[in-house]
Amino acid sequence: MKIRVALVSALLAVSGCTTLGRGGPTSPVTPVSTPPTGGKVSTSIVSAMNGGLIGGSIGSGLSDAEKRKGLEAEYKALEYNASGQKVTWKSDNTAHYGEVVAAQPYRVGSQDCRQYTHTVYTSGAGVTARGTACRNADGSWTPLT
Repeated sequence: MKIRVALVSALLAVSGCTTLGRGGPTSPVTPVSTPPTGGKVSTSIVSAMNGGLIGGSIGSGLSDAEKRKGLEAEYKALEYNASGQKVTWKSDNTAHYGEVVAAQPYRVGSQDCRQYTHTVYTSGAGVTARGTACRNADGSWTPLT
């Protein structure tokens, strides 16, 4: 009897940590807004991303301008795109380019968060980084990784 009570208690505790996918949103949690005209994202929004995934090892060897394009692509994927849609960027001066894909949004407390990947191609080889970012009240995104 004690084992049953302990087992039921443990299952109830663990079930509170999972989602079943029922009744959840079928479209992005974050509001879909119109991307900025001309494709540029404001400096304050990009700065809030603290370098994003491209600021890590996948961005080594890229110019500052290429990293900026990569950060803008990360923001656009997180803010504007549906799950699984690619946002691509390409260098103006080299053959470097990249792709960012955000997953389905989910809510943590009062924040909307998304997992995402960023693949950077240099010399034909692709390197992928994975991370998670959460949306702030001002519309910026803060990477958690």
